[in-house]
Amino acid sequence: MAERDEPATPAKRKLPEEAAEEEEPSTKKPNLKQRCVHEVAIPAGYACTKDESVHGTLLDPVYKGKMAKTYPFVLDPFQETSVACLERKESVLVSAHTSAGKTAVAEYAIAMSFRDKQRVIYTSPLKALSNQKYRELSQEFSDVGLMTGDVTLSPNASCLVMTTEILRGMLYRGSEILKEVAWVIFDEIHYMKDRERGVVWEESIIFLPPAIKMVFLSATMSNAAEFAEWICKLHKQPCHVVYTDFRPTPLQHYVFPVGGSGLYLVVDVQEQFREDNFMKLQDSFANQKMDPNRGGKAKASGRIAKSGTASGGSDIYKIVKMIMERKFQPVIIFSFSRRECEQHAMSMAKLDFNTKEEKELVDQVFKNAILCLNEEDRNLPAIELMLPLLERGIAVHHSGLLPIIKELVELLFQEGLVKALFATETFAMGLNMPAKTVVFTAVKKWDGDSHRYIGSGEYIQMSGRAGRRGKDASGICIIMIDEQMEINTLRDMVLGKPAPLMSTFRLSYYSILNLMSRAEGQFTAEHVIKNSFHQFQYEKALPDIAKKVSKLEEEAATLDASGETEVAEYHKLRLDIAEVEKKMMSEITRPERVLYFLNSGRLVKVREGGTDWGWGVVVNVIRKPSTGSSTLPSGSSRGGYIVDTLLHCSVSAVENGVRTKPSPPLPGEKGEMHVVPVQLPLISAVSKLRIAIPPDLRPLEARQSMLLALQELKIRFPHGIPKLNPVKDMGIEDPEFVELMNQIEELEKKLLTHPVHEAEDKHQVKCYQRKADVNHEIQQLKSKFRDSQLQKFRDELRNRSRVLKKLGHIDSDGVVQLKGRAACLIDTGDELLVTELMFNGTFNDLDHHQIAALASCFIPGDKSNEQIQLRTELAKPLQQLKESARRIAEIQHECKLEIKVDEYVESTVRPYLMDVIYCWSKGSSFADVIQMTDIFEGSIIRSARRLDEFLNQLRAAANAVGEATLENKFAAASESLRRGIMFANSLYL
Repeated sequence: MAERDEPATPAKRKLPEEAAEEEEPSTKKPNLKQRCVHEVAIPAGYACTKDESVHGTLLDPVYKGKMAKTYPFVLDPFQETSVACLERKESVLVSAHTSAGKTAVAEYAIAMSFRDKQRVIYTSPLKALSNQKYRELSQEFSDVGLMTGDVTLSPNASCLVMTTEILRGMLYRGSEILKEVAWVIFDEIHYMKDRERGVVWEESIIFLPPAIKMVFLSATMSNAAEFAEWICKLHKQPCHVVYTDFRPTPLQHYVFPVGGSGLYLVVDVQEQFREDNFMKLQDSFANQKMDPNRGGKAKASGRIAKSGTASGGSDIYKIVKMIMERKFQPVIIFSFSRRECEQHAMSMAKLDFNTKEEKELVDQVFKNAILCLNEEDRNLPAIELMLPLLERGIAVHHSGLLPIIKELVELLFQEGLVKALFATETFAMGLNMPAKTVVFTAVKKWDGDSHRYIGSGEYIQMSGRAGRRGKDASGICIIMIDEQMEINTLRDMVLGKPAPLMSTFRLSYYSILNLMSRAEGQFTAEHVIKNSFHQFQYEKALPDIAKKVSKLEEEAATLDASGETEVAEYHKLRLDIAEVEKKMMSEITRPERVLYFLNSGRLVKVREGGTDWGWGVVVNVIRKPSTGSSTLPSGSSRGGYIVDTLLHCSVSAVENGVRTKPSPPLPGEKGEMHVVPVQLPLISAVSKLRIAIPPDLRPLEARQSMLLALQELKIRFPHGIPKLNPVKDMGIEDPEFVELMNQIEELEKKLLTHPVHEAEDKHQVKCYQRKADVNHEIQQLKSKFRDSQLQKFRDELRNRSRVLKKLGHIDSDGVVQLKGRAACLIDTGDELLVTELMFNGTFNDLDHHQIAALASCFIPGDKSNEQIQLRTELAKPLQQLKESARRIAEIQHECKLEIKVDEYVESTVRPYLMDVIYCWSKGSSFADVIQMTDIFEGSIIRSARRLDEFLNQLRAAANAVGEATLENKFAAASESLRRGIMFANSLYL
């Protein structure tokens, strides 16, 4: 069982009087040691030529030369180590929390490039982040440019900020700029696990010339070393990992039960989980009896996301008021619904946090910001409604806001003029904008499939906004929960390890065509598949299958198994029992249920894969050791436990006095008892029985006495050693459990009365069972081998190439044709479908307004919940688009690609903004077009800007294939969009 803290101050904090002393220790700052782990992946045969007196060694980089940049503060250990790696001209992955100061490392790489007269590229995952980063770097360095799909500023600058898509495009087209680039900085590299866009990072890294070195900035991830190994293998150069989970400002985590009246400290600044307080929190729920009216009734207009609570309104009001009274502002209140963000902000009508002077300042900044808009757009409700809120120090931030308002809120927040910010999780991405306090209005979010608890990675990212370095002794996180939570769910969320970075690599037609059309032929699709992080991770996890299979086949040949039918029947019963037991045990062996019973001397049954160890004796239970300073954290997402268990082992598991991997005794072998570390999930049964263990288990006689005791118990209980009853003995009362137990009882009756059970020739039974297990394992390994990811991708590549041939993008020799040359230039929308429309004449019959409207169907974005009724001039083109989409889906299906025709049509054709774009293109005002849809204003603008980028790609594609008329139409369509608030300049530029 986890150790409890000594009795501390009372867990329950009344709002608001008692909270201050506990939460804001003004004199004592907790003594948290700065942990910094350095590792390096080195290619085989790599010869290091660096001067050790200046650079230290590969394993211990220390820079003693003249710095390319100095800082007004003392560098943290991880920053110092990272700088030393950069000065060695070697790639480095810096994995640290948001507030730790990774930007200082990126700035050093830029300063080095300037010093060495080289160019540097800074990539970011989002255009908005690129704009912010451009502003930030322009203040620090003079020669900075920006390249996003929307904007190009100073493209010949020494430091270029761009989105990763732009970098990938440059790599595909062999841009001259890259010949002068020494460093590429990948900010937020953990975006690589994004399902839609992760592949862009992977391809960019694969295509970068080996001469270019890379700086990867990432949130904490548990497999940073694995990522570095991939870079090392890919580019045949060392890649350092500098990892720290140190928070410059430690956090305190409180829970606020919705409808309750207090805060409960669940994790303190020393990262200790306070079980005592958690139990009090659970009691408070029991006392509330879940009163339906608890928490008041905040009237909410519009829709409310199911994950939030409408009744939370007054609770949120109460928390924000308390935060302000106790001077815990600024505060960010995270919601997982954009509508909720707005509703919560509007419910703060009675609160005002700004002084008269601050109000005047806000007013001045606001008026200056909207000067870039034309007169009619300044009067939009979305703008007018925001000023009174901002003046009172309250703001909203989410992706559906007008970009100008979103940026204005960010700037005011950075200046301390916004004290309470209601935001969605997108605010936790990117630039460091910390607050003193962070509030979570819910612990569950809708992820497109289901309502689930937020993961530890998401929690780390958002809670990382709490605590301002140099200003706060500690940051405060307040989690609002509206139902009882399992202790482990909360513990894993708040203290869980960050998620590993997993590849989401996939093959796109855009990539295949671009690779086929590259002249030098060095990079083929096969090369990309083989070198992907996906394949690297897969191969690393795969043992040498072929060897293992042949070894097992040899063993199977030596096993005799006469009288197979009856034995097979008996064996099937045993397998069925094992399967049901496995289901039951996965629930029973949850630490909070089983640890209480795993005391010294308890009999437990252990099963590892196909190996049944039988009964053993618990000696001790230990928590898995936390990671030392020399290695990175393991990929385990849950803190596990090890049960040291006395098990009956084969003597052959000891060679030359050294223990090899233990295994059960062979048939007829006497064997010895040894203490084996067993993970909780491998326990397949827990007995009611406990036996006394000798105080010293080192002598063999002491251990063998335990074997004798076990054998005697088996004689005493011929029908099996009695097991703990999960319901009666352990108090687990789920109906599913009762059903599983009934199944087991039924199967065990059949087993005990089976003739084979009474058979004297147990050796024959064991032989057959082993043979069945071996054959089962061989089948599993062979299917795993067949499923090799490399083969899967090769098959997919072959099938996609067949699609491209059928549609006329490539010829039978794989040479890219005219159609394929057009598709090579389109990566914003579905390249196959849009080139089909270009070549089948659909666009020829439309004017540029209709083209803009039809092209909007290709842009991913928010769905509208309203019924779509289109005017005649749009209905026909939409119909043609759907027919083409269906045809392409059917061709892909015929070519053996896993594609559902209806799903493809629905996901590819998105007509939600056709009317809006058509009217905007024809000159309607923004105020008019936003009345035509329920989609957020900011989402409309974001889609319109992506549409403009898409139309420019179509224009380039038309130019590449000599379609001058179409090229002019696409240019006119793009031009018709570029006006007013839709394309107002960013405040960061």
